[in-house]
Amino acid sequence: MQEKIKSIINKSISVKQSILSDSKLIESIEKSVALIVEAYKEDGKLLFCGNGGSAADAQHLAAEFSGRFYLDREPLYAEALHVNSSYLTAVANDYDYNEIYARMTKAMGRKGDVFIGLSTSGNSANVIRGVEEAKKAGMIVIGFTGESGGQMKELCDILINIPSTDTPRIQESHITVGHIICELVEAQIFQK
Repeated sequence: MQEKIKSIINKSISVKQSILSDSKLIESIEKSVALIVEAYKEDGKLLFCGNGGSAADAQHLAAEFSGRFYLDREPLYAEALHVNSSYLTAVANDYDYNEIYARMTKAMGRKGDVFIGLSTSGNSANVIRGVEEAKKAGMIVIGFTGESGGQMKELCDILINIPSTDTPRIQESHITVGHIICELVEAQIFQK
């Protein structure tokens, strides 16, 4: 059992080391920080979405921005689009499950806001529809995916494609990258 535990930890470390040595991915993280800072300086907002574990990650990251991370500071507008269960079930029932993020993005998203879609495969139909509506609205679109990027690869302004095909390792890395982005955004906006 202990060897299996160590093996899983080593797999997680290996993915983080791959991220560390991927200069294109590091550059994408840096660009994400700059665009999010710019959006906030223009009174913009962050909208997150995902399914299952990625929905939980979206909500976690939105809370880091809107609550606090390291600094005791003013809140930043960030929202996970799935948190209103009445809305979610109404749209899924009355329209289609694939429209849940598109309709909310159409209602809330404005030019200059940032949309962050999380999908380990990059192929989640409802996230892709959200991406499409975000693009129509003039939002900056950042995709958090796994290695291939899936269909989101061609749709996003910035792709954070974690170099792995292992869903749990991808999700762990999405949180790691999200925390890095939040820490740097917070520091640039609030530290003197």
